[in-house]
Amino acid sequence: MAIADHSLSIIRGACGHDCPDTCSWNVTVQDGRAQKLQGDPNHPFTRGTLCAKVNHYLERVYHDQRVSHPLRRVGAKGEGRFERVTWDEALTDIAARWMAVIEETGAEAILPYSSAGTQGLIQMSSLDRRLFGLLGCSNLERNICGEVAGIGVASTQGVGYGADPEDLVHSKYIVLWGTNTIVTNLHLWPIITEARSRGAKLVVIDPIRTRTAEQADWHLAVRPGSDAALALAMMHVIIRDDLIDHDYVERYATGYAELVERVREYSPEAVASVVGLDAAIIEQFAREYATTAPSLLRPLIGIEHHRNGAMMFRTIACLPILIGAWRQRGGGLSRSTHGLQFSTLNIQGLLLPQHHQPGVRALNMRDLGNDLCDRTLSPPIRSLCVYNSNPAVSIPNQQQIRRGLRRDDLFTVVHDLFITETAKYADYVLPATSQIEHLDLVPAWGHHYLSLNRPAIEPIGESVANTEFFRRLARAMGRTEPWLFDSDEQLIRTVLNSQHPWIAPITFERLWDEGFVRFNPERDWLPFAEGGFPTRSGKAELYSSTLAEQGLDPLPSRGDIRQAPAGMLQLITGKTLHFLNSSYGHIERHRNREGRLYIELDAHDAQSRNLIAGRMVDVSNNQGKITAECRISTRVRPGIAWMPFGGLQDATGEFVSANTLTPEEPTDWGGGSGFYDTFVDVLPTNGTIRNDL
Repeated sequence: MAIADHSLSIIRGACGHDCPDTCSWNVTVQDGRAQKLQGDPNHPFTRGTLCAKVNHYLERVYHDQRVSHPLRRVGAKGEGRFERVTWDEALTDIAARWMAVIEETGAEAILPYSSAGTQGLIQMSSLDRRLFGLLGCSNLERNICGEVAGIGVASTQGVGYGADPEDLVHSKYIVLWGTNTIVTNLHLWPIITEARSRGAKLVVIDPIRTRTAEQADWHLAVRPGSDAALALAMMHVIIRDDLIDHDYVERYATGYAELVERVREYSPEAVASVVGLDAAIIEQFAREYATTAPSLLRPLIGIEHHRNGAMMFRTIACLPILIGAWRQRGGGLSRSTHGLQFSTLNIQGLLLPQHHQPGVRALNMRDLGNDLCDRTLSPPIRSLCVYNSNPAVSIPNQQQIRRGLRRDDLFTVVHDLFITETAKYADYVLPATSQIEHLDLVPAWGHHYLSLNRPAIEPIGESVANTEFFRRLARAMGRTEPWLFDSDEQLIRTVLNSQHPWIAPITFERLWDEGFVRFNPERDWLPFAEGGFPTRSGKAELYSSTLAEQGLDPLPSRGDIRQAPAGMLQLITGKTLHFLNSSYGHIERHRNREGRLYIELDAHDAQSRNLIAGRMVDVSNNQGKITAECRISTRVRPGIAWMPFGGLQDATGEFVSANTLTPEEPTDWGGGSGFYDTFVDVLPTNGTIRNDL
């Protein structure tokens, strides 16, 4: 379907950013140019409001640094010097080089690298998976965010999803666990506010006194990585004081007797020093949670970025089982809705896995730096195709990644809107469309509405959507399989062609007309009120034989809680209002609002290191070094330093970010990365802060 050609029109769409809210928006277009982008007031969850970033989305679309034509490198890798070429020139060269790589060392030497730069389903994962799967290129395990949390929860209850986030309005006891909701899940906050007006108590568990924690009724500032120990102490109290819903546990859970034995050693007194809370506080919290119904846990991504992240989610998921919180609307656990939505959509038809080459190796996106520099990897990575991602900023072990990208024998292709830090090392940079220039189907991981994003304007310059990029690549490589050339509309219709009853009322035509449709028509949906856990046993598994078979602890445990080496601080990073990883970092308005890069420390930690507020400090470890402004803060516990994640440069103007300091260490299971188990020295520097950043 073509873009509306009226002189003045309003086109419905949806934000494709990696955010649980997936805001619905309306774009006002006049004479082919977008004049205004506003939230859609008719959307039941996002209600017409947009975040501080997306309010200025059109500045991103029409930015003068936008890549609008294919570019070929003419300078050294990392310099970011390019010349304009045609699409035919670029594609012919790329195809010739890739076919040579495939002939010489096999297609596994080509690594497609993408993430959640757009979370629209069609532009994020469709024709790219078909093409690279058919060729037999290395598979990429995209587990850097969300997978650990999902698999941790699923090891207890069979799936990673839970209660409808909109049902928080019915809760009487809400625990936001490792989530700064006001900043990263803005549209859930009015629902929480309404629940509080009805008498709900809000508890926030976070090592940092975030904006959300400041608004809570109770903030529990736990030590980083100790969340499972806190949950086990809560279970100790709940079992000891017989606050169990015995009927629910007997009917719908397995392993209770083993769990009782496990938690004996986790009394509040025993874990107080580990968690960093007084035993009396733990006692009070456990009793309030177990005796106030309905009670709901809302853990998001925060705690998964520890090396014991999966175990923390697995352990926390046991709590609502013990007290039967799943029986009531507004009770249980509410996390990402992605898994539920994907289970209703025809994802297999979209990806066509039956056409992929079998036995192809998989490389974890977390390990990009080491994989690029590993000469023993067989075959070595000889070509990298990056889209929907800027790994030189957003992936750990940043300096190693940049060393790998500088390899003279690495052929790198980047498809993006801007010359990102990764694109500076590319041999070709190809222009990508923004969200208002392409068609897409946009699920959400924070609510149950499926949106259609309609293109509001023609692509800027010669930019093309991801799907068109891969059609062109397939054609340049001489492929003729018709399913490599499906249109975006065909792909969306394929995804919607599902037998699941929740998808039945959702059609392409209805989405085109209405913009969004709710998945689940049942407003009182209670996923596990009567059990029905999709585990091997059919019950919630307090003891998991599946984990035991994998050589993992079958019972909830505290996991491996990392401790700071003597004299070092644990570095925690967090999202900010105006940057989304590296996105928006090039826009002056957002840079000015964020200001220079800073690090927050407790006053005692600053004093013991002779650090002065407002002065420059070097933040370093064996991974690298960043320079930042020192800020003395009551928001952080002693022993912790906090730094914003994202942006493009430190306080001196160097193009380094927090991931200069993060190691490439795996989580316990789930394939994630222990970003937050990073330890740093913070020392004075003689440098000078640039006031123009």
